[in-house]
Amino acid sequence: MPPPRPYSDPDAVARIADLSLRSRRLVEGAISGLHRSPFHGFNVEFAEYREYSPGEDLRRLDWRVYARSDRHYVKQYEEESNVRATFLVDASASMNYKGSAATLSKFDYAATLVVALSMLLTRQQDPVGLVLFDEKAVATAPPRATQAQVQLVAGMLQNCRPARKTELGGLLLAMGDQFRRRNMLVVVSDLLTDLDALYQGLDRLRFGGHEVMLMQVLDRDEIDLPFDGPTLFQDMEGEEELFAEPRAFQRSYRAAMDDFLAEVRKAAGARGYDHVRFLTDEPLADALSRFLHARLEAGRAGRRSR
Repeated sequence: MPPPRPYSDPDAVARIADLSLRSRRLVEGAISGLHRSPFHGFNVEFAEYREYSPGEDLRRLDWRVYARSDRHYVKQYEEESNVRATFLVDASASMNYKGSAATLSKFDYAATLVVALSMLLTRQQDPVGLVLFDEKAVATAPPRATQAQVQLVAGMLQNCRPARKTELGGLLLAMGDQFRRRNMLVVVSDLLTDLDALYQGLDRLRFGGHEVMLMQVLDRDEIDLPFDGPTLFQDMEGEEELFAEPRAFQRSYRAAMDDFLAEVRKAAGARGYDHVRFLTDEPLADALSRFLHARLEAGRAGRRSR
């Protein structure tokens, strides 16, 4: 049995501790003014208890629960949930790839990224959920805003062994009706899938009022094809093999990959999806910090222009 993978990057967590991940669209409710709400002046319903965070208004404490459990909890209402962030993480076989310049496979890098952002979001009191998928959803965790939820998400990622093919577009279409409340849906994948089907699924989610973010995780080898000499190439999600001299098609491969990356970036922008690319040979702390700073600056610029 392989050793457990902790998916903990203290440097990344420390680098983003003072940052935030905010919704760019209206969400159903707000805590501490972090996200705007489209609802005003209506009755709210109790949703669940969550752990008290130091600095919150003491009037929010439920003293009856404290008397029974000797622990501090506050009631969370439906109106008060900030943004419900659900990570859809690619667990297909292609995510197992790990090039010579990378310290982590694509899946391990993606999982570490998700755990770091889950910690950030729960500190913002935002519920976090998880969907692991390949050809279908293989494991799910509904959004919760507790530290225990971060441990649950990390445990699900640790227990996952990526396999089978990717069928992201069909999955998104199938899951469209399952997200009844507005979510920030964060797709973490190499996006090596049918792009037309992917856009169709994402368009349906966005039409339903969800905010969509694409976090594309790639290995440097997949962009540069840096191999020398005769090489055996294997399809990680199929049975095809090709024994070839990479220099014979390196230029055309890189051009095709550049076109692919440009198409994803252009299509995401045209449809209103946020898109960010991560390379597994880059320290996660640097990549996450740069992404969150850029997102915050873009948000400030958008507010100034209104």
